[in-house]
Amino acid sequence: MSYDAIVVGAGISGAATAYHLAKAGAKTLLIERGEPASGGTGKSAAIIRQSYSTPLLVRLARASITIFENAKAELGREAGFVQDGYCFVVNAEMLDGAKKNVAMQKGLGIVNEWSEGPGFQQHLPEINPEDIAGIVYEPHGGYADPVQATEAYVAAFQNLGGEFRARTPARALLRKGDRVTGVELDSGEVSANHVVNAAGPWAKPLAASAGLDLPMRSVREQDTVWQVPAGRAMPKTSISMGVDATYYRPLGQGRFIIGRGFPKEYVDVDPYNYKTTADADFVADVQARVERRFPAFAGMKLIEAYAALYDVTPDWYPFVGPRKGIAGYADFSGGSGHGFKIAPSIARELAGWLLTGKVADDFRQFSHDRVAAGKLFVQSFGGNRG
Repeated sequence: MSYDAIVVGAGISGAATAYHLAKAGAKTLLIERGEPASGGTGKSAAIIRQSYSTPLLVRLARASITIFENAKAELGREAGFVQDGYCFVVNAEMLDGAKKNVAMQKGLGIVNEWSEGPGFQQHLPEINPEDIAGIVYEPHGGYADPVQATEAYVAAFQNLGGEFRARTPARALLRKGDRVTGVELDSGEVSANHVVNAAGPWAKPLAASAGLDLPMRSVREQDTVWQVPAGRAMPKTSISMGVDATYYRPLGQGRFIIGRGFPKEYVDVDPYNYKTTADADFVADVQARVERRFPAFAGMKLIEAYAALYDVTPDWYPFVGPRKGIAGYADFSGGSGHGFKIAPSIARELAGWLLTGKVADDFRQFSHDRVAAGKLFVQSFGGNRG
């Protein structure tokens, strides 16, 4: 059987891409080795923010927020988007970069507020002010439900006539000369004009099956879920705590997903075989950092602790789009831990690029071609802060 496009991977990236391809009229097959969002997407904290240090990612984050806000109208169901705001807390070392980024973001129409020192008590009550040099507050930020959002895209894709196959691993890409022609499945070969590799941490071995290099690491990322004692003053927003290298995402009813942000040690693992439970020393470290910053969290109870995967590129920006020298193939992987929030808008632009050959100049830099060209992205703070 032949398709206009095959998308491998039904995380948020692949599901959204398949939807936009089908919406544009392309006969599209979406395949997934498990269920929708069963890889890194489903374990994402799914924090939504626009605090990035390049105009491209700011533009894409803003566009994704609009998509999340209008998910019911666009996709037929909600994406679990809770627009309760976002705070980025910086230390003295990050101060100048944060100020420049805030000015750049405002120039692009982003609504944000800046406070020197530990301001915004209404959003971050009873915070320990030690080492806090400034805080950025975004009223349009928040978080989404990553599984709900992905399932919304898959359902909308199927409603457009797209074909989705769960529990269908892609065994290899099919290649003839300088063209990728399709995908090998357990049931046989399927061909397509375009194959999108949106397999997340498993994208590297899939690319390798067609002799394509994909400089990407699979690193183990741990997260914790905590219950804060009732009656305590709690943060009202999602938070990137640059001072303590932690992040917080509210779950409601006094619960928070809390993880460690950059800088930290990143441990490379085999994406097919890695420890999915969190380490005891990681949990203890998170608890100590949190209770020092928010004394009201003292005595919080651990509900859950787990590990998933980040697919990390050399510059922490995803590889997206076609490459020179190989037709019929496109990358969409390497979210590097901040891919969820920009995936909806990236998917829309990628689908247009594949079907029309036209793409915005700034978006073109996402291509894997940037590696050979020596045009990696440069950001302000390092890691997945973007």
